Amino acid sequence: MNKQLVFIDNNRVVTDSLTVAECFGKRHDHVLRDIEVQLEKLIEAGEAEWGLLNFGETRYQHPQNKQWYKKYLLTEEAFTLVAFAYTTPEAMKMKVRFIEEFKRMKEELQKRQQPLQPKTQAEMLLLYAQQMVEQERRMKQIEEQVTVVQHRLDNIDRIDTIGDLRQRLNKMIQKYARQNGIPFNYAWKDFVQAFNTAYRTNLELRRQNYINKTGKDVSRPQFLEEMGLLEDAIRVADKMLNREAIAQ
Repeated sequence: MNKQLVFIDNNRVVTDSLTVAECFGKRHDHVLRDIEVQLEKLIEAGEAEWGLLNFGETRYQHPQNKQWYKKYLLTEEAFTLVAFAYTTPEAMKMKVRFIEEFKRMKEELQKRQQPLQPKTQAEMLLLYAQQMVEQERRMKQIEEQVTVVQHRLDNIDRIDTIGDLRQRLNKMIQKYARQNGIPFNYAWKDFVQAFNTAYRTNLELRRQNYINKTGKDVSRPQFLEEMGLLEDAIRVADKMLNREAIAQ
């Protein structure tokens, strides 16, 4: 099997549930079930934050029907937790391969993060020049971002909505769905992913944990309101609506 088992995503070495399913000869929905069982156990053990850090819920597009489906990114620790129950001789061999690949990719990531040290005066001058160019580029980028942010702040209240922040958030997600020609529920999934990325969290897992603890079956806007996160959510939705302006 030549499939890449482990890869680098946002400076983290991970695998994903699709790869685990393929390599261990399991159905993907069964692997998702195994992962979510572990997440539930982590919540019961008071280790929900560990679960948030090591299991990253995301989505992928099926190459045939073009529909979007759920998958998880797994750190080495998360992979070990899930694969612990896979005990056939073939599964043991595969786990060894995964562990070796995690080690190799961590070494690769470390190399990427270590800058090469200049050896000669010419190399030092070149490095200094490159640093100055990069600094100027970053300053220009910051200035452009400030302009875009000011534009967004000036125009955020022009969303066609009145009422409280929950209503505003729903209207912004509706507008995003119209802009991108996707169903409303898909727009919400994009929002959840954007929120998770922006704040390094797992919104759905936190909401489910809240529902389990309180017995209140709250919607996403209700949960965001009760957690005091609606203003953060508005910022994320605003950024989604202004992606084109940021790209320019």
